[in-house]
Amino acid sequence: MTSTPPEALLAELRSSTRPLHDDIERLLALEEPMELGRYQAIIGGFHGFLSQWEKDLFAALPPSLQGWFAERRRARFAADDLSYLASLGLPARRPAQPAQPALPDTGLASVFGSMYVIEGSALGGQVITPKLQREMGLEPGRGASYFHGYGSRTGAMWREFRQKAVAEVGSEPAHLRAASAAARATFSALIATFRPLLA
Repeated sequence: MTSTPPEALLAELRSSTRPLHDDIERLLALEEPMELGRYQAIIGGFHGFLSQWEKDLFAALPPSLQGWFAERRRARFAADDLSYLASLGLPARRPAQPAQPALPDTGLASVFGSMYVIEGSALGGQVITPKLQREMGLEPGRGASYFHGYGSRTGAMWREFRQKAVAEVGSEPAHLRAASAAARATFSALIATFRPLLA
């Protein structure tokens, strides 16, 4: 069986998920003007999705990687934001539920393929945080904790994730296919979760 270079994993994930990445960007429309109620729905969607996804990912990882993953969880940031938004008097919404499973299987390649989607979104959140402060007066600890995430550490955490993904998944074509399928499934699950919330 022939192998491909290590960097092929990230190139494959980028190219195979591009249409779905574009779909969810259009759906969320985070760079467009936004009312506070819509923002609340988006944060509720991320909270509902990640609350289940993080449990599933943690259980699928070997013990040697569970501590590493636990430090990257972000559902708690979304929960903090929802509490703050509720304190502003916004009407409570029903908790969002993931519309479909995000992991086609629990193999390590699939786990890292799914993580690629969520880790990448953390990087994008750094662009959204200044907009939230400018347009809504929200900031980390006051409604914008989810998109702020780990702040100045986010870029370094993304680089670390990429290195670990390449090391753990390897470069066998079957592993690349599994990671790619899981990344697409995760994007699809996110889209299915958000579509009814933002209709």
